[in-house]
Formats: sequence, structure tokens, C-alpha cells
Amino acid sequence: MSSKLTGSVVLITGGTGSFGNAFLDECIAEGAREIRIFSRDEKKQYDMAQRYREQPNVKFFLGDIRDKKSLDTAVYGVDYVFHAAAMKQVPSCERFPMEAVKTNINGSDNVLTTAVQKHVKKVVCLSTDKAVYPTSAMGFTKAYMEKLAMQKAAEQDKTEICVTRFGNLIASRGSAVPLFIDQVKNGAPITITEPDMTRFVMTVQDAVALVKEAFESGNSGDLFVKKSYACTTGDLASAVCKYMGLPRTYPTVYIGIRPGEKMHEALLTEEEATNAVERGDYILVPRAKSGMNPKIKAAYRSDLSKRLGEDELLALINRVFEEGSGV
Repeated sequence: MSSKLTGSVVLITGGTGSFGNAFLDECIAEGAREIRIFSRDEKKQYDMAQRYREQPNVKFFLGDIRDKKSLDTAVYGVDYVFHAAAMKQVPSCERFPMEAVKTNINGSDNVLTTAVQKHVKKVVCLSTDKAVYPTSAMGFTKAYMEKLAMQKAAEQDKTEICVTRFGNLIASRGSAVPLFIDQVKNGAPITITEPDMTRFVMTVQDAVALVKEAFESGNSGDLFVKKSYACTTGDLASAVCKYMGLPRTYPTVYIGIRPGEKMHEALLTEEEATNAVERGDYILVPRAKSGMNPKIKAAYRSDLSKRLGEDELLALINRVFEEGSGV
């Protein structure tokens, strides 16, 4: 991570989640003067505070991004904001779409507005592939969050604002891998939506690296995407069975695509691809026309990307749990 974090004050919204825990460790390693964890989950904050009780520079702020007043206190004196707070589960957002609006749109607007008002140097927002050609309430609200970030970046030049976009974080809280493992532990069959459904997969550490890249090199209004492999839901379930030492005949139940879900995801729209620039392991979509000849000629789709097979997914799952970044 950039040395500019050394001696700085950092705020992570939604900081008790999988990303927040991993990114906090990065901030500590880089010598941030103070890291503020902002979330509305009292129990997760308590558990996290116990793990970091030997770190006096880690502070916890209980509040909700829907409530701007609670953000005013947390953002005061902050140098950098990493905005990870969101409603992320497609089914719950489909069932309660206005709750997704309140958090992902109104709450994000509060974060961005407060950051600009408090003269924060830079904000990095975390988004999702579901914001590309959205079909779900979660996807639509995250897409709107991206638009808010870009608009805030364009209307002022005091606070830099970047957006990162990525797919599923393998073995993170609420994702498919821990769900499959819990089902097996409870003696239940593994539930699969559609075995041929494809999803982009990456680790929490990959997400941290993407956010670091945007933080270190991004200009205001830039969108950063991590080049990612994809997999099928069926192969992911088979990899979990191997991880658990189960036979291939372990029972599975196909439940079909849930409301709001797609068979395949995309990390870039066709329109974004025309202005995208490859930068090592990342794809940059600058706010201004790049003037370069982009190599990406179409939407970056999970059904057209290189796929990981069962053994590659098993190795990835093993690595995630060995590193301690899985649930």
C-alpha cells in the first residue's frame, strides 16, 4: 500500500465485513495513525474490538450511513474513506428494495457528501459486477451508487473519488462456499441455483489489492476492475465437496434462478469497454477519454471469460482458508 497512508486517519464504512477486516490489517501494516471502523452491527464491532484490543489506533464508530449525523462525527478529521458499507444480498434486496435504496443510494450519498464537506483527500467506493446491466434491486442501487460517485467527482476537485468493481469474493461472509459448507455440516443437501450459472470469483485479498491500486494510482472519476476468472456454480459445489472430503454422489438440489439473478455477469459494459485501458492485472476506465487504443472490444462477461475448474477452485478455497480470509 502507498506510504501516504503512513500517519493518516482512515475510515472504513461497513468495516466489520470480510473486506473491512482484511483492509484493516493492511492499514495497520502501513502505519496508519488511526483506523476507524464504521458500521451498524454492534455484535460484530464487539467481536472485532476483542481481536484488535492490542491496537490502540483502531477505533470503532457505531452508526448507520443512512444517518448523516452519525457520519459527521466519524468522518471528522479523516484523510481517506474506503466505502464498503452496502446491502449486498440479492434476495433480501429483492424482497425489500426500498431498504436497498436507503442504504446503497441514500447512504452512499451521505458518505460522499460528508467526505466532500469534511475535506477528505480521497474516497474509494466498492461496487459489484451486478451493477453492470442490472436486473436486481441490489444491482440497480449499486449502479446508482457508482453514478453518484462519478457525479461527485465531476462537480468538485477537492476530494478525489474512485470506484472499484469486482465479482464474488470466494468464501467471504454470505457467499456460496460457507453456505455449502454449513449445509454439509448440517447433513443437508447442497442447494444449487443452476449448475451452468457462471460467476466471477476472486479472493478478499484480491479485492484489497484492487482497492489499493485505485487508492494509489487512480484519478478522480476513475473506475477500476480486477481481471478475474469465472466458474460455474456446479463446479464450485463440486470443489466444496472435494474440500469436505465428500463423494461426488453427495446429494444436491437444483432450486433454479432466484428473483433478480442472472445466468451470467459482466464486469464492464460495452460502452465502458470502448474507453477501457489494460493496466497489468487491472482494467482502468478513466472519466475522460483515454486517447489510447483499447484492447477490450466487448463487455467483460463471465460466460466468455477463462473458467476455473474443480481442482483450481479447490486450490483457491484451500488458499483462502489457509490465509484466514475465509469465514
